Amino acid sequence: MIRLVVVDDQGMVRAGFRSLLEAEPDLEVVGEAADGEQALEVVARLRPDVTLMDIRMPVLDGLAATRALVADEVPTRVLVLTTFDLDEYVFEALRAGASGFILKDAPAEELAAAVRVVAAGDSLLAPGVTRRVIDAFVRRAAPATRVLDPAMARLTPREVEVLGLLSRGLANADIAARLFVSEATIKTHVSSVLAKLGLRDRVQAVIYAYENHVVVPGGAEPF
Repeated sequence: MIRLVVVDDQGMVRAGFRSLLEAEPDLEVVGEAADGEQALEVVARLRPDVTLMDIRMPVLDGLAATRALVADEVPTRVLVLTTFDLDEYVFEALRAGASGFILKDAPAEELAAAVRVVAAGDSLLAPGVTRRVIDAFVRRAAPATRVLDPAMARLTPREVEVLGLLSRGLANADIAARLFVSEATIKTHVSSVLAKLGLRDRVQAVIYAYENHVVVPGGAEPF
């Protein structure tokens, strides 16, 4: 059973999400919060597998709440709820440690699937859309203003290649097929990349790759 907390400042929205999620046999909403400050208390106390987090809320917004949960190492994965797919707050939430995002008007089956993906710690949620958000906001900073992370030097050439491919939305199986190796080998490479760079998950790996020029905003797909 996947345990969830729903965080949104609108009671009707919370009730709607609860109804949709609890219709699924493997999902259980164990708590709710109306702002980021309440979310910190509820999530720390209930330790849900996934926290559905609205961004624009009073008292403490979802971005600050996400940062606090990640900094406190609370064992939950944050799935950001947003009305707009190209939202600067979404990008910053991903950068802060959220595991993905979903539009509030997404179909019920898409919401349930997103929760399961995030709960499993699996690959990047909705990679095409997530890449578009990252692409839109990373390109705002002029390349000359970015200082590349010296930790990149720790990666082997193959690890850099794997990082570039996962950052373009390829799943482990797709990367394995492209590089003619086993999926288990790719999983090992991904784990090594995250460990060497001190990254939380694949979402942060994508952002890191863009900001360190492993991939270029607006670049062609590798398909």
